[in-house]
Amino acid sequence: MRMTTAEIREAFLEYFRTQNHEVVASSSLVPHNDPTLLFTNAGMNQFKDCFLGAEQRSYTRATTAQRCVRAGGKHNDLENVGFTARHHTFFEMLGNFSFGDYFKREAIKFAWEFLTVEMKLPKEKLCVTVYETDDEAFDIWNKEMGVPAEDIIRIGDNKGAPYASDNFWQMGDTGPCGPCTEIFYDHGEQHWGGRPGTPEEDGDRFIEIWNIVFMQYNRHADGTMEPLPKPAVDTGMGIERVAAILQGGHSNYDIDIFQTLIKEAANVVGTEDLDNKSLRVIADHIRSCAYLIVDGVMPSNEGRGYVLRRIIRRAVRHGNKLGATGTFFHKLVGPLAEVMGGAGEELKAQQAMVEKVLRIEEENFGRTLERGLQILSDALENLDGKVLDGETVFKLYDTYGFPADLTNDVARERGFEIDEDGFNAEMEAQRQRARDAGKFSVDYANVTAIDAQSEFTGYDKAEQWGKVIAIYKEGESVGQLLEGEEGQVILDRTSFYGESGGQVGDTGELIMQDGAFTVTDTKKSGDAILHIGYVSGGEIHVGEELTAAITEERRQAIKLNHSATHLVHAALRKVLGDHVTQKGSLVTADSLRFDFSHFEGVSVKALRTVEKLVNEQIRANNPVATRLMDIDAAKEAGAMALFGEKYDDEVRVVGMGEFSTELCGGTHVERTGDIGFFKIISEGGIAAGVRRIEAITGEVAIEAMHELGEQLDQVAALMKSDSRNIGERAQTMIERTKWLEKEVERLNAKLSAHAGASLVEDALDINGTKVIVANLEGADPKSLRDTVDQLKNKLGTGVVVLAVAKDDKVSLIAGVTKDLIGKVKAGELVNMVAQQVGGKGGGRPDMAMAGGSDVAAVPTALASVNDWLAQRL
Repeated sequence: MRMTTAEIREAFLEYFRTQNHEVVASSSLVPHNDPTLLFTNAGMNQFKDCFLGAEQRSYTRATTAQRCVRAGGKHNDLENVGFTARHHTFFEMLGNFSFGDYFKREAIKFAWEFLTVEMKLPKEKLCVTVYETDDEAFDIWNKEMGVPAEDIIRIGDNKGAPYASDNFWQMGDTGPCGPCTEIFYDHGEQHWGGRPGTPEEDGDRFIEIWNIVFMQYNRHADGTMEPLPKPAVDTGMGIERVAAILQGGHSNYDIDIFQTLIKEAANVVGTEDLDNKSLRVIADHIRSCAYLIVDGVMPSNEGRGYVLRRIIRRAVRHGNKLGATGTFFHKLVGPLAEVMGGAGEELKAQQAMVEKVLRIEEENFGRTLERGLQILSDALENLDGKVLDGETVFKLYDTYGFPADLTNDVARERGFEIDEDGFNAEMEAQRQRARDAGKFSVDYANVTAIDAQSEFTGYDKAEQWGKVIAIYKEGESVGQLLEGEEGQVILDRTSFYGESGGQVGDTGELIMQDGAFTVTDTKKSGDAILHIGYVSGGEIHVGEELTAAITEERRQAIKLNHSATHLVHAALRKVLGDHVTQKGSLVTADSLRFDFSHFEGVSVKALRTVEKLVNEQIRANNPVATRLMDIDAAKEAGAMALFGEKYDDEVRVVGMGEFSTELCGGTHVERTGDIGFFKIISEGGIAAGVRRIEAITGEVAIEAMHELGEQLDQVAALMKSDSRNIGERAQTMIERTKWLEKEVERLNAKLSAHAGASLVEDALDINGTKVIVANLEGADPKSLRDTVDQLKNKLGTGVVVLAVAKDDKVSLIAGVTKDLIGKVKAGELVNMVAQQVGGKGGGRPDMAMAGGSDVAAVPTALASVNDWLAQRL
């Protein structure tokens, strides 16, 4: 049965939909609210809170086609990608999940039925594994599915510790865990390898295609296994592996997606060798790079952006090896979006932006290569001996994207070698840093699931009568809080907004009959709203009825700023383009902060246009309408949704005229005119490809404009001008200052020349070489380099060491004429002096600079120069 990858994806989701599973969209490759992951690397990531019991959803069965990236942290096989049959940076994981619904019998039945009935895989080609002591799973496979006992392989604890088995899964060192069962496909005798559990299991004959995890225990720190009250199921099937089988191939690179991308890559780089492994690398890497950018990751020198940059540069290097000229990588985005079928819709929507980011990065890399070659040339030119140190080789690789073999080629052409052992040591140190960065951890056994639900009534109410249904103190459930005690109070209904969607939580009071609980913050935990604060009078008890009263003035100010963020978002998309999406926000009573995707700085003109559009909408005084709608209907109506955010089946849609429509659960003004006035106070980059606007509204914005006007008047008075002409007056003063600075430089040069003549006359003779050592009091440190050049020219042959102490800082410079650098190197000389004044430095053999902080030690340090030189001249 031959199927395209797109058809397999749709068939899988449709099969589980008919088995009453909710079809859930792939989550973002950037895990939201999960500090344990660098990238989304498995289908279960977005459901982690469901497995932990910290989140309740409207369904207990789910199925997904989750896009995943494994190229950083502990899941990092980047160097293998393209050269093995199944290593990828990007892959799709098809999965079905049960949150306390069905368990082993149904999970096994679904998997076996889909593979053997829906996909028509021959049963004799399949074998399965189970955890050694999982007799229940063994019997289901054998007695109910009809799998022969000899085709069911028990895998035990083969890693030296209890439950340390390939067939026992754990979310972490603690928390949910349990046995798993796997399904393997036999690719035939023509491929070397044996069944799982045999010495030949690492071969390429038997390939795992499906894994089913049975979460049935909660593991505690002491190793105790406590049965979970609601066992769960987590499965995963690699779409690329199944596609290879159904399309008659063995390698994942034989499937339709990769064959299409390989041919497109060959076309754009200009090669006809379709079997070249470099084309595999490019075909794999365009998938991870494109989808990482879609999900908001931008190339940078740290974190996720650094991983993306490495993948892009690796693809570009392989293109260059094939003879590519000019930029090519970005040209594969369109073909990728087409071949991904239904999984390519988001990529199609942002295709132009993704192409631009890739093209800019590729162009920058081209310039980086030029700089790297120059650095390599300089390093070889100043090399002592014939071996280039591993640290420099690694720097070229890490900073400039030079693979070690390229550095080795250049070095060998010039008669040098590279320190491969040193380079490998630096690489291992980097890998260790990556592993350490990937060692996110959390004690899942201590995750508290708050089994309570609060109804929020605060959209149109400042006060709400409610009942206390739970109280927490220091993480423990208690029945009461006494006066002065801190804790969290949960009500069955409340007017307090729990922090979410960028909007801060409300403050106020819970008013009891004989006291009050002061609320300093409000947050959400699952379906519960936590009122955080302290008992300011009396006592508060579970079951007590009280009045929840928010601080209305603060809430109103928050509403102004929240509504303004919606207008800002819409205005930015109109001015900069549809690629702009929200990447975060913070809405407080004082200001708003809006983060958005954009790959370059926003011009002053564009910011003014954004500000103008927002204020136009404020003056239009459009009503702010809210509607509850089905999620799909809301998207069809044009409502903006944040990709990666979790939405219920029914969502709240906030519309402001025809200008803005977004999904939002926050609080808003009744009409846009209520915002009053909007003013941007700053714009700047906070990460690669992410910009931030900070702004103010209402009375705060008006007061800020008054203060700005007062400051302008003060500056105008100091400049003996008025605020209307201050620009012209400032320009005149700047030009005058520049002229004065140049005049000072000219006079300093004259003084240096005069001082230089005197220094030459006083030069010492050390073993026949002229030496100048001087502390130039009052000199400008910036002029030291020119002074040394002049002195070297006047000496003809000799050594110069100068020092300047200014503002508790010491500046040092050493110069050596080229005929002497075989005996004396300026870098070693200046470093020797610098160490005595609390610093260090270095540079070229003929000119080197250094700094220090111990001004008092300068005379002694300079006095040591003569003896140092006498040993070398």
